[in-house]
Amino acid sequence: MTPRVLVSDKLSETAVQILRDRGIEVDYKPDLGKDKDALLAAIPLYDGLAIRSATKVTTKILEAAKNLKVIGRAGIGVDNVDIPAASARGIVVMNTPFGNAVTTAEHALSMMMALARQIPQANASTHAGKWEKNRFMGVELYNKTLGIIGCGNIGSIVADRALGLKMKVIAYDPFLSPERAIGIGVEKVELDDIFRRCDFITLHTPLTEKTRNVVDAAALAKCKKGVRIINCARGGLVSEDALYDALKSGKVAGAALDVFETEPASTHKLFGLENVVATPHLGASTGEAQENVALQVAEQMADYLITGAVTNALNMPSISADEAPRLRPFVALAEKLGSFAGQLTDGPITGVVIEYAGDVGEMNTRALTSAALAGVLQPMLGTVNMVSAPIVARERGIKVDETRQTQRGAYETYIRLTVRTEQIERSVAGTVFSDGKPRIIQIKGIELESDFGAHMLYVTNQDKPGFIGALGMLLGNAKVNIATFHLGRHSAGNDAICLVQVDQPVPSLILEAVQRLPQVRQVKTLAF
Repeated sequence: MTPRVLVSDKLSETAVQILRDRGIEVDYKPDLGKDKDALLAAIPLYDGLAIRSATKVTTKILEAAKNLKVIGRAGIGVDNVDIPAASARGIVVMNTPFGNAVTTAEHALSMMMALARQIPQANASTHAGKWEKNRFMGVELYNKTLGIIGCGNIGSIVADRALGLKMKVIAYDPFLSPERAIGIGVEKVELDDIFRRCDFITLHTPLTEKTRNVVDAAALAKCKKGVRIINCARGGLVSEDALYDALKSGKVAGAALDVFETEPASTHKLFGLENVVATPHLGASTGEAQENVALQVAEQMADYLITGAVTNALNMPSISADEAPRLRPFVALAEKLGSFAGQLTDGPITGVVIEYAGDVGEMNTRALTSAALAGVLQPMLGTVNMVSAPIVARERGIKVDETRQTQRGAYETYIRLTVRTEQIERSVAGTVFSDGKPRIIQIKGIELESDFGAHMLYVTNQDKPGFIGALGMLLGNAKVNIATFHLGRHSAGNDAICLVQVDQPVPSLILEAVQRLPQVRQVKTLAF
């Protein structure tokens, strides 16, 4: 049966023709995404859905999508797609993460220049028939210090262009290696240095729990008087209330914002301030970028619907149809091991080593390594997938090594992942048993067997009497139910690890209480 694809947002004619040339039936209805009821009625007929940002793919839409196999987002952001719901229904969600990097970087630089010279305000004044030459006194970019928060693909392009303007560029990014920083010509610094030293600060990081409100009132208080803030990444990275107060007080000389916490932003307390430049999320809005991502998503969807090949999937590994059944549980294991290590690692990662032993060493370890890297990077960078993870790791100077052995101990299959930073080296190993479920079997050289749970508590401690009882009492008093409890140690009285699966997230106050227990060295929450 011929696959059918619905294009519910505006996509280029060339992209639509790519789908048709591959033998796919296409219905091009670029305004359908704005009509929820019409989309709900139409979606059962289609195998694929190609969208931009206007179409909202909700749980209700997905429940009606009885035949839908793939959603292709022409662009990076997938905030308009309920990915967990799509995953539960076996629908692949794809995006195009690298098609608009140059465009977004150029917009950030344009906003910085407009901010420095008050161009929008001067333009409005001149059009109004005024000639206020003395009112709009600007500042030069030459020899100013630009701080980049998030120096990945887009951030590094911004750095390159800013260096061409003879700015001094410093960058904060936990995943930026010293070697990579030297290679792109920036100084790698801590976050406080960005606030303390910079004349301009631009953000190019995903919105995660770790980056939400990274520029808040406390951060702005550390800044130089007269700093200027540019955000063309994601709303929520900058506390809008704190920014408003800092703009009104003069602490911040100006802000240029392309993104907001709530979009569309038809009204906002920042609108109307003379020292604010605002655009309606135009970062990727150039003809070149829109064409690039449209062509990419069309090719990706055609490949999947015709051959089963998966590219740039956010919820499914890139694995061929032939090897998928056998490889899938090991992909899950590799990604979870990576996520385990990534959630426990705070400093910049310099290297990742993945060891394969037994039968798994004969499989597609490239896919497994990509899955492991995606797991490592996701806690900090958000929507990194199997396709983009190796590229992101290479951009950030993370050295990735694979090793293979015939067998490791009693296990027929064995994967061990080691993450290295400048300060520490942390390893975690796992296997897949006959039931197909991935399991942890070793942490930091300590034998310990555990499933991966939705909510987990990881504790390193001294093997001393009273610890288990004290931990259990703290969780019990907080009404946190323990599902499983696993212990391991090097030897009696020495280093030990406790891994607890719980039924709900552990409150921060309880984590602090656990950390204060005399036997505890470290406590962290994990989620899988």
